[in-house]
Amino acid sequence: MDLLDRTKEICKLYDIWPSRSKGQNFLIEESVYDKVVAAADLSKDDTVLEVGPGLGFLTAKLAKAAGRVIAVELDDKLAAYLKDAITSGETENVEIFNENILYLDLKNTKYEIRNTKYKIVANLPYNITSIFLRKFLSGETKPETMTLLLQKEVAERICAKPGKMSLLALSVQFYAEPEIIDYVPSKDFWPAPKVDSAIIQLRIKNEKLKISGEDEKSFFRMAKIGFSAKRKMLKNNLANGLHVPAAEVEKMLVEAGFNPKIRAEDLGVEDWKKIVEQVTSNHIRPNK
Repeated sequence: MDLLDRTKEICKLYDIWPSRSKGQNFLIEESVYDKVVAAADLSKDDTVLEVGPGLGFLTAKLAKAAGRVIAVELDDKLAAYLKDAITSGETENVEIFNENILYLDLKNTKYEIRNTKYKIVANLPYNITSIFLRKFLSGETKPETMTLLLQKEVAERICAKPGKMSLLALSVQFYAEPEIIDYVPSKDFWPAPKVDSAIIQLRIKNEKLKISGEDEKSFFRMAKIGFSAKRKMLKNNLANGLHVPAAEVEKMLVEAGFNPKIRAEDLGVEDWKKIVEQVTSNHIRPNK
């Protein structure tokens, strides 16, 4: 029996119907699961936080490769099925939590993650991607890596280079080095979504990210101002957002080594650090 037949059989037995509003599209291509596990680069010393385990096909593979798997599933019926499947099987290193990942408190002792290195593996619905990334990239307890199955367009936006940067790309690349591992066509899911997906890995940067004494909030406040109007030159966005004359902003950009006609999408993380340093050295602070 192939994965599509098994998926449909389980759904019928447990009265599970994929919900479009929850972004439930079950992966039915085993080779893709294997690529995700390979990309995660797991060992028996690793703890994995799996988000959106679905019917547990990936969970079983993660359990064989890792020392411990914490699977967090929002859907009540899926979580109930997973608990039955895990209990009836021989897998002992998997824990199922029927919770919303966006409200998960890793400081809670029941997860035993706070003082443990861990890796994230997730099949994320589009509607929570940004807030999910913000939660785990900027949080106190960061993972070592994140191996994610995302919509192709979102994955490509995250991995963009200067010239095509967005606030999303900048925000992710501030904390991590992203890489697209492979693409996954829509036919590999059931029901088939309207868009293709991609396997992406984020390797979290280890160094302490400081910008001349300014905290991360200053960096992102400035970046948000810079991206406030996509078609405008950066100097105009900064002038409007910082409430200073455009000529003054232009002078600061030139002093930092940039063309005064640049746009926000032309700049990478290190470029933004230089601009934030230049602006704050002139005693200008972005508002909260």
